[in-house]
Amino acid sequence: MKGTTRWSALMALLAAAIGIAVLAGTTGGHAATEAKQPIVIGWAFDAKGQMAPFDNPALAAAQIRIASINAKGGVGGRRLQIKTCDTQNNNPTKAKSCAVSLLGQGAKIIFTTCDVDFATPVVQAAINRGVLAVAPCIGTDQMGPKRFGTKGKLAFSFGNVAQDEGSAMAEYAHRRGWKTAALATNTLLVYFKNVVQAFDKRFRQLGGKVVDRESYATGANNVQSAVTRLNSHKANVIVTSTSFGELPALVSGLRSLGNKTPIINSWAGDGTYWVTNNPKVTNYYCVTYASVFGDDPSTAVKAMISALNRAHAAPATGGFLGGADAIDGVVTAIKRAHGSTKGSALAAQLVKFHRVPVLGGRISFSTKLHTVFGRDYRVIGIQNNKASFKGLVRAKVIPKL
Repeated sequence: MKGTTRWSALMALLAAAIGIAVLAGTTGGHAATEAKQPIVIGWAFDAKGQMAPFDNPALAAAQIRIASINAKGGVGGRRLQIKTCDTQNNNPTKAKSCAVSLLGQGAKIIFTTCDVDFATPVVQAAINRGVLAVAPCIGTDQMGPKRFGTKGKLAFSFGNVAQDEGSAMAEYAHRRGWKTAALATNTLLVYFKNVVQAFDKRFRQLGGKVVDRESYATGANNVQSAVTRLNSHKANVIVTSTSFGELPALVSGLRSLGNKTPIINSWAGDGTYWVTNNPKVTNYYCVTYASVFGDDPSTAVKAMISALNRAHAAPATGGFLGGADAIDGVVTAIKRAHGSTKGSALAAQLVKFHRVPVLGGRISFSTKLHTVFGRDYRVIGIQNNKASFKGLVRAKVIPKL
């Protein structure tokens, strides 16, 4: 009787052990399956509207970058996958619907358009669910807590923060020996205004003198008035941050008056798609992410441009790099978070970025600035409508505005 009891007890223990082993094996298999599932990135972008020239190149570069990462095994053995949704010219209702749809399809990270006003419905949908929201090229410090409050801790942009960009422009002006500047502010966007404000402050810190401050606005038909007033002041450099139709109007307006003063612009003035044939654009400079003119100093960047050309997505400006850099940055954050894709875990890693390497160079974030600073900007010069790389410049100080 005692032997039978002992045998029964032994068999019960053995059965329990086998059950535990089977359960552990089943659980482990499930975890392994989960780990191998792709990391889905939802990308809500403007395919054909006014932001398409910025969104499409960034998306194309991101897709090429992801293909390269996946070819090397992905992130911790998991492939990256982009699912897209067209916001149809960033219609607010459609944009929010896109974000909700992408989140419903399992997106762990949401990418959005390159303007913070247009991006807001998408960003809010993501951060309200605890998901990281990323923009490839928003250029203001509003992509973060400043605009979105506490939940904005989950919002980041891989564009260049305007304060950093304007400061870098001032550093370049100082390097060139330009001691006096006339400022021309396009008041349409916060980004435009902040770039010029940052130049103003940093230029004066460096010993420069501002001799004139003018303003104009996209669509207000007042560019020529600003040009006339600018032309009445002598300066070593004219500073602006603008694009759209106001850029060619400003530059050609000054040159038509015989004013040959150097003009320096932000990334907004990158590219040659806007140049006029009469008069031709000369003595013009801008700072940007990368040179798309075949002479970027980085072999990796040149390789990306070649890949974009082969994909029939040739970039008109260096802004495409924000898409590739954002993928690199997110991948680094995932690795540093030990594979987690939780929004708070990724945000906690991103704010620690200090000169972290990405495709285009090295970038930084902080708890206050969720938009990139510390980039080595490419300075592009245009002479007789031909653009070329002129050197690198980095902001040493980020002015407080």
